[in-house]
Amino acid sequence: MDGYLQFALVTFASVLFIVDPIAVIPTYLVITQGQSTIQRQVTARRACLSAAVLLIIFALAGSRIFGLFGITMPAFRIAGGLILWLVAMDMLHGTRSTQEGTAEITEGQAKDDVALTPLAMPMLAGPGAISTVMVLAGQAHTTVQTIIVYASIVVTLFISWITLHLAERLVVRMGQTGIRVLTRIMGLLLAAIAVQFVITGVREALVH
Repeated sequence: MDGYLQFALVTFASVLFIVDPIAVIPTYLVITQGQSTIQRQVTARRACLSAAVLLIIFALAGSRIFGLFGITMPAFRIAGGLILWLVAMDMLHGTRSTQEGTAEITEGQAKDDVALTPLAMPMLAGPGAISTVMVLAGQAHTTVQTIIVYASIVVTLFISWITLHLAERLVVRMGQTGIRVLTRIMGLLLAAIAVQFVITGVREALVH
């Protein structure tokens, strides 16, 4: 039971921290500034639903993708850990250049519909999130662990929807400084998870 609880905590934390909906708020408000409150809510709901479906698809297809390219799980776990590390370093500096860049933000401001791109992909379900769910799905060796992985994705994107739904109020209460402080804390924890991914991957590679 303790093993499942630990797996659930690490899995949920990994997905939530890499998606990091709090850090998405400033960009979300910028690219939806021409929308009404109701339109913003619709955009947030569609984006979170699309991101959830995207991450679930990659989690399901992970093992097939590995097999197609002859990639071992330890190798992908190490690669995923390195990607997480880069994202964590960005978060510790209060930026998101690995999640979305200036080009995506500029394109988003010019688009009428930003729900799928750039909001769902790459802002919520970016390369880091995709590689993370693929690694986590590969680590799930029992039905309970598999359920935990997919439940973590769904709960994380539900939290993301709530966060974006309350974006304007959260900015007023937390301010840009509060958002950056919280992002840095999540980045620190994500860095530790990234290191653990790499250590586990190296250990498994040496064993095999």
